[in-house]
Amino acid sequence: MLFACCTKTKIFPPTFHLFKKESSTHQIIEEFLKEHGPLPAARYSYADVKKITNSFRNKLGQGGFGSVYKGRLRDERVVAVKVLSESKGDGDDFINEVASINRTSHVNVLRLLGFCLDGSKKALIYEFMLNGSLEKFIYEKNPLKDDGQLECKMLYDIAVGVARGLEYMHRGCNTRILHFDIKPHNILLDDDLCPKISDFGLAKICPRKESIVSIFGARGTPGYIAPELFSRHFGGVSHKSDVYSYGMMVLEMVGRRKNIKVEVDCSSELYFPHWIYKRLELNQDLGLKCIKNEIDEEMVRKMTMVSLWCIPTDPSHRPAMNKVVEMLEGSLQVLEIPPKPFLSSPSRSLINLSSETL
Repeated sequence: MLFACCTKTKIFPPTFHLFKKESSTHQIIEEFLKEHGPLPAARYSYADVKKITNSFRNKLGQGGFGSVYKGRLRDERVVAVKVLSESKGDGDDFINEVASINRTSHVNVLRLLGFCLDGSKKALIYEFMLNGSLEKFIYEKNPLKDDGQLECKMLYDIAVGVARGLEYMHRGCNTRILHFDIKPHNILLDDDLCPKISDFGLAKICPRKESIVSIFGARGTPGYIAPELFSRHFGGVSHKSDVYSYGMMVLEMVGRRKNIKVEVDCSSELYFPHWIYKRLELNQDLGLKCIKNEIDEEMVRKMTMVSLWCIPTDPSHRPAMNKVVEMLEGSLQVLEIPPKPFLSSPSRSLINLSSETL
């Protein structure tokens, strides 16, 4: 009797469900590639990826969506190969990367050279960036200079380059690309320290005529996420969400520190945007280590003012990226003092969340 009962119920082993999920994910991605193909990026097998990376010998780093390895193509070009985690989602990360970055061609956006979709194995092949990501030039001793500091002009050029890349993604493509994860870790630097926006795993593509997009749940990294991504009470999610993240990132570039400084005792120093704003308001010396002369002071003051314009709680008060580029490349004398960064109760919870991750 018990046997008969059991035979009527289909009990599948975990491996069956895993296989079914992988098959479904593979089918979804193949349908996407068929719909959007042919793609400029070359397609490789997993065996090819193993050859390119010399059996994954040289690991460059580990991210939220997988591991990155150094490799070499047949034409001797050095590449970075991101092998995506098999357990991540239903292939959205892979589709987001291929769909968004495949539509771009800009000096400040990382170039996708190839991809692999071989059963459950997924990988993305990018141009190799010799100097790695921006965060090591902000929070760590700079390997290019003995004193551990990037020159202000280099910082300024990086800030302008990232702004131009975002302006292109928001306005220069046939469809608007929203990145949703702008932070120093996702800005890569080539041999000449030219910045390139990378990691499009959270990106969303939308028609240019649509200003507000529909997404479910917050996406991004605490400390850089715009308030409206946590609560629609602050406004709709749009390209202005990237503007907020950009502003927070540039403030960290200027201050050479995290915006949320957990270890300090003085509450006035806890939130860097407030600290730097008070100095701007009182026209005080910014007192930052990288400033060595009047030219440096002017560049840093301009970067600071523009970044503060980018981070109002209300997204409608933030400038679009084309205006950000215009302000950065314009005269400091015509820039007005931005409004004071405001932290409401929900925003304060963003600081608490950020502090837990630092």
